[in-house]
Amino acid sequence: MNVLFLVQAEQRAILDRLYDGIADACSSCDTRWLSSDEQANLKRYFREHVDVSRYDRILFFLRFKKEMRQWRFIRTLPNVVILEHDAYQNYIPCKYTGKFSAHYRRMPWVRIISSGAQVSQRLRDEGFDACFVPKGYDQALLSYQGRTRDIELGFVGSTKSVAYSGRKALLEELGRHEDLLVTKTKSGEEYCDTLNRIRFFVSADVGMGEYMIKNFEAMACGCVLLAYDHGELESSAIGFVDMQNVVLFRTVEQLREKLALLRSDPELAQRIAQAGRSTAEAQYGFNQIGRKIVEVMQPALRPVERPAGWLAWLGF
Repeated sequence: MNVLFLVQAEQRAILDRLYDGIADACSSCDTRWLSSDEQANLKRYFREHVDVSRYDRILFFLRFKKEMRQWRFIRTLPNVVILEHDAYQNYIPCKYTGKFSAHYRRMPWVRIISSGAQVSQRLRDEGFDACFVPKGYDQALLSYQGRTRDIELGFVGSTKSVAYSGRKALLEELGRHEDLLVTKTKSGEEYCDTLNRIRFFVSADVGMGEYMIKNFEAMACGCVLLAYDHGELESSAIGFVDMQNVVLFRTVEQLREKLALLRSDPELAQRIAQAGRSTAEAQYGFNQIGRKIVEVMQPALRPVERPAGWLAWLGF
């Protein structure tokens, strides 16, 4: 399968290994890094740089804010697949509530690859061709170091976005009761070193409905992952089993009860950490996730259905 893969040239997360995993799983993958200006004018970019007849799939992984404004052009392209890690915002109170559905409704034949099992199901219930492939972690940047864990309880990451309001509230409440380190680091080595110092990593993805990249990163670095529970469908879809390879919670009170148990039973905590790391390493490196993305791209796409008057609009 020959794939044209369009990605953001400027992105906060380091996703190079994910792109490599996708490219390695394709017969041919033409990865293009689009600048902000190029993403803002896809029609011009395609006219000047792309022969769509060369590709079996055109895979979008661009900034949604720019993509959704260009649906009139995107719907003219053949064999479109959209990879989306933020579609959970379609179903939470934020500036993008309902906008993903509105965008996809204008071209319902495209395949959507969502990183949330429940999000994928909700999109399918709305009639879209939606598949689930979870997030993962960069296996080249993040790994277990076997170092002393001198931070007992911690979180590394942002709490500033509106989408993270639930995360911020939970961490603040937990911090009133526990000695919790909330910090930010540079990506790469500093981040890896910090995760390897944390014994219990608090993943407070409250209200998001799916497990963010940080869950897999913390597991891969050997933390005991304390993860906000998104329910049976989401957890079972990625193999999270409470008190076996992860510690799930719904409230700060429940989190603190399980944390007290783990403190009193260090061997149990160590078994969970080891099982979590094995799960991450076996299934959630970006190399494995890349292969899964290519697998769900391969089945035949839905036929394009042009609305009445489409040919007249094109001038035929």
